[in-house]
Amino acid sequence: VQLQASGGGLVQAGGSLRLSCTTSGRTFSRYVVGWFRQAPGKEREFVAAVSWSGGSMYTDSVKGRFIISRDNAKNTVYLRMNSLKPEDTAVYHCAAGSPVYSSWSQSGGYYYWGQGTQVTVSS
Repeated sequence: VQLQASGGGLVQAGGSLRLSCTTSGRTFSRYVVGWFRQAPGKEREFVAAVSWSGGSMYTDSVKGRFIISRDNAKNTVYLRMNSLKPEDTAVYHCAAGSPVYSSWSQSGGYYYWGQGTQVTVSS
């Protein structure tokens, strides 16, 4: 399964972006898909994840601002990011795997990773 993340860019604080994670893999719909981000000098951190049926999980810092969704027919997962803050600046990666729910936020449960897309939020 090859993942392609896109949709990043430069936006002012308070603005919005929508990231997309697409794949050509036929079994994509079976996987949990997560978004992780890594800012310069910081460790990679979990952002959000969605199951094949649409169940979701978010890290506390993005709750109420980000929405993760998926369209299995299009083999695409979206991350809608609203009310962006400078601290959201990072490279965002999507990943697919089969972690149990309690481990959705752990990167170790994801088998496949995309190359990342840069999100920069200016103050």
